[in-house]
Amino acid sequence: MIYYLSLATGIVLGVAGQFLLKLGAKGRDDSILLQLLSPASVIGLGLYFVAAVTYMYALRKIPVSVAMPSVALSYPLVALIGVFALGEQVGPMRMAGIVLVVVGVMLSNRV
Repeated sequence: MIYYLSLATGIVLGVAGQFLLKLGAKGRDDSILLQLLSPASVIGLGLYFVAAVTYMYALRKIPVSVAMPSVALSYPLVALIGVFALGEQVGPMRMAGIVLVVVGVMLSNRV
């Protein structure tokens, strides 16, 4: 159970890291170095690192053929954050793709 919690934590931290990297990039047209050093980007990269560590821990007991497809759940989560926090649009084709990702994760996790 703790390994699946670790996997879920890694997914959520990866999504949070992605959101912060987007915030660090938003409205910038200066150097990539300044973007990299922005507080949001630094924290986002830190969250990615912690997400990787929790994923590594999950891999101790969860088969990679289950764990890796589960990470794909980050795609619909990021899309939701994009819509509600960043005002991004999700059209019908993208929504269909998101549904397919979720169905694929569900199928790959069936034992």
